[in-house]
Amino acid sequence: MNKKPPFAVAVLPIIVMALVMGIGFGIYRYSVELLLLVVSFFTVVLARLYGTTWDQVSEAVSEKIGKSFMAIFIFVFVGLIIGTWMLSGTIPMMIYYGLKLLSPSMFLVSAFIITVIVSVCTGTSFGSVGTVGLALIGVASGLGVNMAAAAGAIISGAYFGDKMSPLSDTTNLAPVAAGTTLFEHIRHMFYTTLPASLVCLAVYFIAGRSSAVVSTAESSAATEMMDGLASTFQFNLLLLLPLIIVLVGSAMGKPTIPVMFTAALTAGALAMIFQGAAIGSVITAGFGGFQLSMLPAIDPEAVAAPIKALLERGGMNSMMTTVLKVLCAFLFAGAMSAGGFMETILDTLKSFVHSDGSLILVTVIATLITGIVVGNAYIPILLCGELFKDAFQERGLDAKNLSRTLEDAGTCVIPLVPWSAGGAYMAGTLGVPTMEYFPWTIFCYTGFLFAILWGFTGFGIARIPRAEMGGTQQAEV
Repeated sequence: MNKKPPFAVAVLPIIVMALVMGIGFGIYRYSVELLLLVVSFFTVVLARLYGTTWDQVSEAVSEKIGKSFMAIFIFVFVGLIIGTWMLSGTIPMMIYYGLKLLSPSMFLVSAFIITVIVSVCTGTSFGSVGTVGLALIGVASGLGVNMAAAAGAIISGAYFGDKMSPLSDTTNLAPVAAGTTLFEHIRHMFYTTLPASLVCLAVYFIAGRSSAVVSTAESSAATEMMDGLASTFQFNLLLLLPLIIVLVGSAMGKPTIPVMFTAALTAGALAMIFQGAAIGSVITAGFGGFQLSMLPAIDPEAVAAPIKALLERGGMNSMMTTVLKVLCAFLFAGAMSAGGFMETILDTLKSFVHSDGSLILVTVIATLITGIVVGNAYIPILLCGELFKDAFQERGLDAKNLSRTLEDAGTCVIPLVPWSAGGAYMAGTLGVPTMEYFPWTIFCYTGFLFAILWGFTGFGIARIPRAEMGGTQQAEV
């Protein structure tokens, strides 16, 4: 029979995780996957001491993977898109015109706004970063913009849509978990999302005028990259068709994977028409990634090294490392859940609730801890929604306060965690380590900071009308 672990024991796996990751990955750059397994098996052994069986851990892991399987599978299709869009010239053309139209000083602001628009239209941070985000990071390279700052601006914009778009899975999940409606939830999120976005724009505007962020020494690199891209690919407006398919398909609410596969097939056809690629090259690019040797009229040796490094990437196979990280993280999450460690931590946190502000603070902390432990947004939103729903109601707080807090913390923390699905994907796709872009991903942590601030000040806090409280008295603040 399982015994409930005390709080001191329940937090041990998190402490060990912080130490192992901080030293093993942060200092020595050891494999995240193996470090995750070490921490996971420490957690399993600890859980066994409190009566948890391996079958219970296995069942918990299987349940978490099952709930997130389609999201994980999307990684594979993003790799397919990157490979085929590179071969077709779709992403190179976006990089070319980005270099032509964007100025170095306004790049961070522009990158944030562009990815906000695309992510709101598509409802997916992964798709936004894997398409226009990848093009923008190439533009940043050519313009001499600090790559960590560029990645931070791109990811911030991408998570704006992941948080605010009615097409986003987490935007739909949070109101369900909290007990409110979708559009009430979205409208209420403007209280934290708008100021977080204004902070982003202000920081990016100021940083764009700093020589530490934008290198004037590399002003000629943009011209060289534009010339190299123009001589490597045949550009045509029709090459934007795959991007249009993704935007329109997402806006119409079509299933993500069929839309992405259609866009990849279209890109493959365009690669054969405009770049002269063979069908075998299209298949190889989709699976193993794009190589310049796939373009029949191009001598790969004649292409400049920076352009080669920028373009030769993608493919379904390139996402397998990301998938492996996620699977290893699920073993840790399953052991934490099956061993009762998460339950103990969350129950302890609830004991610190004494006001509206402390309730929102504790909800943010619990959601952050859960997100960091399990490595995806779905579980913290569902778990903390269920855990704190009654507490919000007892204090007379409308459910949309809870749903907003779940999004501010649960959705946006994920790309800041190196072993999470979002962190692994963003770092792998943009080529910038999580800990390097962390300080620049301003949108991802200012949202929940504003949520805490508004909780203690009362600004933007919606209360349940007395008539709807079933005669119960509203709690005193």
